[in-house]
Amino acid sequence: MTWHLRNDDHLVNEKRIRQLMRLMGLMPIYQKPNTSKAAKGHKIYPYLLRGLRVDRPNQVWCSHITYLPMRRGFLYLVAIMDWATRKVLSWRLSNTMHADFCVDALNEAIATYGPPEIMNTDSHMMVTSSRVV
Repeated sequence: MTWHLRNDDHLVNEKRIRQLMRLMGLMPIYQKPNTSKAAKGHKIYPYLLRGLRVDRPNQVWCSHITYLPMRRGFLYLVAIMDWATRKVLSWRLSNTMHADFCVDALNEAIATYGPPEIMNTDSHMMVTSSRVV
């Protein structure tokens, strides 16, 4: 809609058009995956990195999983990052929430940069798998 209005020489903001379309009920509602719901019986551990000074590469890595809505379903993106440099060390896309693509990304980062001292992940159980990794 924004593209059509701009082609007719209207100065419009994409976010405003999206908001108006949502208010008028014209915006498609995309189902969101429930990636942040912890599994039943999943133990919550205390956050041990609070107050830790991260000042060198390979000291602390983190991983994060997010979803990308597609026309039919979702793609899941995992990124392995170094906290000190904020560099993305590796990443993978998958159309399932199985652990294999996450393990592949982590193995690639380790093969390229060596193992980190600490690997930090989200506290939620986001990846399901039929095998222990």
